[in-house]
Amino acid sequence: MGIIVNLDVVLAERNMKGKELAEAIGITEANLSILKSGKAKAVRFSTLAAICAVLDCQPGDILAYEP
Repeated sequence: MGIIVNLDVVLAERNMKGKELAEAIGITEANLSILKSGKAKAVRFSTLAAICAVLDCQPGDILAYEP
């Protein structure tokens, strides 16, 4: 399977919309959508850090590995 992106779950737990997160971290909604869908080929550490800061979470809360 590979890397699973649980960003939608964390957003729901925080009662936050993707649009709000995109604005808060300074990326487009389209790029956030690509990340949420798991279709992103890479994620910058700075983007991951910004997501974790805004959502008050750890990278492991957002990303998981499934063999």
